[in-house]
Amino acid sequence: MSHFELFDLPEALDIDLATLKSNFLNLQQQYHPDKAEDKDHALIKSSEINQAYKVLSNVDSRAAYLLSLQKQDHHLDQSINDFEFLQSALEIREQLDEAQNVEELYSLKNEVQQWIDGLVREFKIDYADEDWADARDTVRKLRFFQKVMNDIDKAEDRLLDDEDFDLDDDF
Repeated sequence: MSHFELFDLPEALDIDLATLKSNFLNLQQQYHPDKAEDKDHALIKSSEINQAYKVLSNVDSRAAYLLSLQKQDHHLDQSINDFEFLQSALEIREQLDEAQNVEELYSLKNEVQQWIDGLVREFKIDYADEDWADARDTVRKLRFFQKVMNDIDKAEDRLLDDEDFDLDDDF
């Protein structure tokens, strides 16, 4: 059973994340080890459900999983060989390192989301055309930008925590 089948979702890059979460919670309740007669089986099933949810929750891992279903996921850990992309990626990383406030991070987040949206469109075309080499390359790029997005979120949290901290606050 594929992860998509497990959550009763279409085998596609675009899925309803609210449905995914709802079905995940229902399955977690159904296979919760504390409620099961066969606790070992429930623990294994619960772990499978968690892993499948993690894979389908993010567009980069969902795209890689779609490639794996087609037996086209080999060499996804290879480096990106697109010089222009690498140049842009380096500039975005530098912007993240130099960001001083939440507004700069929001702006950068918007730019990264535009990159992700464009790569998602590319992946859909490559996948539909069975252009596996380009689809793998696109997944590598999606993974990069997903990591950048996660780092932006962490930076936002740090900045917001710093802004909320005031030495004059009463403890």
